[in-house]
Amino acid sequence: MLPTVDFCGVEMTKMLIGANPFGGFSHQNKERDEQMRSYHTPERIIETWNRAWKAGINTFVTNNETKHVIETTKLYLKSPECKMNWIGQLSWRTLPSMEWAIDDAVAAGCKALFFHGGLVDELYNNRDEAQLRKWVEYGKAKGVPVGTAGHSVETHRWVDSFDIVDFHVVPFFNCGSVHSKLGGERFQLEDPPKAVEFIQSVKKPCIAYKILGAGRLDATMGFDYALRNIKPGDVINVGMNRADNDNIVEEDVAIVERMLK
Repeated sequence: MLPTVDFCGVEMTKMLIGANPFGGFSHQNKERDEQMRSYHTPERIIETWNRAWKAGINTFVTNNETKHVIETTKLYLKSPECKMNWIGQLSWRTLPSMEWAIDDAVAAGCKALFFHGGLVDELYNNRDEAQLRKWVEYGKAKGVPVGTAGHSVETHRWVDSFDIVDFHVVPFFNCGSVHSKLGGERFQLEDPPKAVEFIQSVKKPCIAYKILGAGRLDATMGFDYALRNIKPGDVINVGMNRADNDNIVEEDVAIVERMLK
């Protein structure tokens, strides 16, 4: 097992495995999106989680919007072979309400949850503190740690000013343009230092994601930069696309293991 940290009461390995490749969210182009979706059948997704566990990862992250991914998540959590923690990224866009989404995730067995970055960005843009507090309070009442994602450092500073969440989910690259009305993708090299500055300054633990720029950066270089710049109690979340390299899970774990030693 990779080294673990106490993350809001949940023992998590220093690296988590994400799910954007499973749902076809490449943040690159439509052809790559389709390749990812076609490859990641429920059977391959479960195989990937089992291989991640055997390689040394004990926690996975998935969203609740991608139908085949959330259905596979629920199936896996009920299976005797599942030994991993599930962290739920929640949205209400395909559901009646965020409260409904929280109830569903908790019932399925999430160990922690956080709200989708695009939704929290929208709350920040509207300065809707009341809605943010409502979601956070409802989630905490269910007895699980509650965090927020958000694509910009400004969003996270706004959330942190209220001191209500348990953790932050911070991207190294501000790719929020994909969720905006303008569309598009934004991956610029001046972003990671801004994210690192926030992560190091905030007292709450953080899950750092998009540390490889959605596949744009060399894995060894990206892992090295991230692990040297997050806090001791923070973790990284990395999507791993076996359609590119069937051994990517084991290779990524080996890189991180070597660096942590």
